[in-house]
Amino acid sequence: MNLTKSALSNPVAVASAVLLVLVFGAVSLSRLPVQMIPNIERPTIQINTGWRAAAPEEVESEILEPQEDALRGVPGARKMEGSASRGSASITLTFNVDVQLERALIEVMNRLNRVPSYPPDVTEPIIYAGTDQFGSAIAWFAVRPLPDRSDIDMPAQKDFIEEVIQPRIERVSGVANSDIFGGRTSEIRITFDPYLAAAYNIDVASLASQTGSNSDTSAGFNETGRRAFTVRYAGKYNLDEFGDMVLAWRDGSPVRLRDVATVERALVDRSGILSQNGGPSIAFNAQPDKGVNVLEVMDELKAAVKELNEGPVGRAGMNIQQAYDESVYIKDSVGMLRTNLMLGIGLAVLILWWFVRKLRATLLVALAIPISLFVAFTALEVGNRTLNIISLAGLAFAMGMVLDSAIIVLENIVRLREKGESSDTAAHHGATQVWGALLASTATTVAIFLPIIFLKDISGQLFGDLAFTLATAVVISLVIAVTVIPAAARSWLRNVQLEDRHSNWWERGTNLVMNLTDTPLLRGFWVTGLVAIAAGLTLMLLPKADYLPSGKQNFIFGFILPPPGQSIDTAEAEFTSVVDQRLMPYINGEAEPKLQMYFLGVFGRFGFMGGRVAEPCPQTEDGVP
Repeated sequence: MNLTKSALSNPVAVASAVLLVLVFGAVSLSRLPVQMIPNIERPTIQINTGWRAAAPEEVESEILEPQEDALRGVPGARKMEGSASRGSASITLTFNVDVQLERALIEVMNRLNRVPSYPPDVTEPIIYAGTDQFGSAIAWFAVRPLPDRSDIDMPAQKDFIEEVIQPRIERVSGVANSDIFGGRTSEIRITFDPYLAAAYNIDVASLASQTGSNSDTSAGFNETGRRAFTVRYAGKYNLDEFGDMVLAWRDGSPVRLRDVATVERALVDRSGILSQNGGPSIAFNAQPDKGVNVLEVMDELKAAVKELNEGPVGRAGMNIQQAYDESVYIKDSVGMLRTNLMLGIGLAVLILWWFVRKLRATLLVALAIPISLFVAFTALEVGNRTLNIISLAGLAFAMGMVLDSAIIVLENIVRLREKGESSDTAAHHGATQVWGALLASTATTVAIFLPIIFLKDISGQLFGDLAFTLATAVVISLVIAVTVIPAAARSWLRNVQLEDRHSNWWERGTNLVMNLTDTPLLRGFWVTGLVAIAAGLTLMLLPKADYLPSGKQNFIFGFILPPPGQSIDTAEAEFTSVVDQRLMPYINGEAEPKLQMYFLGVFGRFGFMGGRVAEPCPQTEDGVP
């Protein structure tokens, strides 16, 4: 074989190539993004339409149903979900993975333009296009007042969080966006007196129209001599001047807004409840960009939170607490897999030495492991993939396979040496004689896993890294077996004693097996018995089917579905207050397990709740602590 012949003719080049592979692999390993699982995405488009103060039934009939009729049958859409709540309508379109999101966005916009008409005070639909990532938030934070600042109205701090905290979090490299939950934004509220408005002959429609036109307007340019001046109509009022707005003229006198209404800045009506450890709070999260290193992003996030706590947030009498940190579980999971990988490599080498009983021969075969690993790391970086529990599991699976080709080649070389061939001849013939069998074995293994890489659905995105790393490692192990192993064996095994001192042991074992399977009846008995035992153990030890193992985390999260039509006051009185009362003993340490923190939120027909214990609890068989 030319490849083996070239390797034997240029041992220095082979050694240099191995060193380069190890260097490139080490560099790639240091640059690979670290995540919990691969990015699992589905192209989505979301349409939000607002209609203030409208009941859910009106929103459904006037906005949601016409939009759904227009969007029905969008090419590539696999699911459409719509919801109507007080004052807003939302539609989420989920597309097939292979759909071009830009074309789908244009199609959605064109179809929305076909909606005949909306009520006069409905806002224009806002369209968001992107990819829906499962479990995209890598961190959750809660903003609470400091212990000595009980005077702070926490729900009223949402404007502060939107203006100060959210921009700083979104400036962190690797953070795509941050969502805020809870709190109440401020608004300018105009409360008119219907009797005064009627006395001045001002109707509500004209009042709403004039106050809604509160904006500045450009009036073009005015050239005076050698200069050009920009003309601007200042029609926008601040809060103090808003009451001076002229609504109409009656008997030569202006009727101002303050004559028929009161103007004040107030908080919007409550649309939800968010509580942490029994007190009101505001939560926000951090969602990462695709393919970022979560560990590095988390370090920068923690630095940003520390900067905020020591700066504007602390001066405002509040504190940011981290409720969820995905990097903790990533470090634990990756560390466990790394330990298991090293343990598996050690056991493989130990078992190999037990059968070979030659240190140099064992080291020769074991050389295939680090080379295959580092090539796989380089391939992961080149393929824009990440280091996660799936790709590490693929490497762990591949460790046993990468030794197969090297063992076959080395055993054949040793066999030829024992027959009296020289080191050069045995190294060349040892690889070329088994080349066809090795190629067939590698091709069948790659053929099994290669189709997974090209799958575009959820299973392909999830297990693509496993198939990619395993196929890469197996292919590289074939190249190592026909190049590195023969070149190294020619030098390392030149003066090694190849006689097996324990050959009589193997002969005794072989004779024992032959005696136990000497007759057709005995062979049938052993085959039937071994198959029955294997099938029985498989049924007994078969684990439950699951999408992904839950793992051991000291954090639990769940969703809440409130009953239709439940008011916020009812949810607070009958749910959040009851939960707070029941969980406070766990927060105070009066009951076990001690809770480090918990949070719950209710927003219309949607709610969620989560908590973290101070110390991990042992899991039961169903995975619930």
